[in-house]
Amino acid sequence: MYSTLLTSLENNILIITINRPDKLNALNQQVMSDLNDVMDEVYRNPEIKSVIITGAGPKSFVAGADISEFVGSSIEQGKALAKRGQDIFFKIENAPKPVMACVNGFALGGGCELAMSCHFRIASENAKFGQPEVNLGLLPGYGGTQRLTQLIGKGRALELLMSGGMIDAATALQYGLVNYVLPQEQLLQKAKDILNIINSKAPIAVAGCITAANAVFDETKNGFDVELNEFGKCFVTDDMKEGTAAFLEKRKAIFKGK
Repeated sequence: MYSTLLTSLENNILIITINRPDKLNALNQQVMSDLNDVMDEVYRNPEIKSVIITGAGPKSFVAGADISEFVGSSIEQGKALAKRGQDIFFKIENAPKPVMACVNGFALGGGCELAMSCHFRIASENAKFGQPEVNLGLLPGYGGTQRLTQLIGKGRALELLMSGGMIDAATALQYGLVNYVLPQEQLLQKAKDILNIINSKAPIAVAGCITAANAVFDETKNGFDVELNEFGKCFVTDDMKEGTAAFLEKRKAIFKGK
């Protein structure tokens, strides 16, 4: 279905594997197009309740963008290239269903930016993170300057951005860039365990959590107002009635996303 992605739907979790292991899963225009299309499917398909994004092979999540495609001679061409990446990663960040990155090796440049556009990240012990664009005379263009600063703070982010350096999985955990670090063979199972718990909750409430948390970093929105609106929307759902009834009746709630 996708020329650069492998997809499988297991227990309402869509596992998306970027499949260019010979290129360390580097992001070329076809990968970006496939990611855009698969996220449309995530938004559209009610069978999909949550998403895992990972890379093929043991070495790399995504080792960066495909630099051979960085051709052009105008500011506008450069801006158009970056805008395309930003738009696709916004689609991931604003998805109404949880998207988790399983970082199974190198997450550099565009790969680090892809991981950061997911709602949260877990990493294998061999994972490495970095934004080495300054080595090419560039800076991150797919949202990396913004999300890295949001996630690890300005001082640490600027050191990484300006030095082009890498951090290992243990440092990423210490910085708050990832939630867990695990042996590689345990990575996918940990992701499924977390998402199975989230999938058992009320889908409209889960989507509201994403919307409200994202509003923290959106200067055009008042996050408290967004929270009020999302709370109000949930307040009149069948799932809210079921959740409160189940709590009072001391039983497990069965949510239907209505």
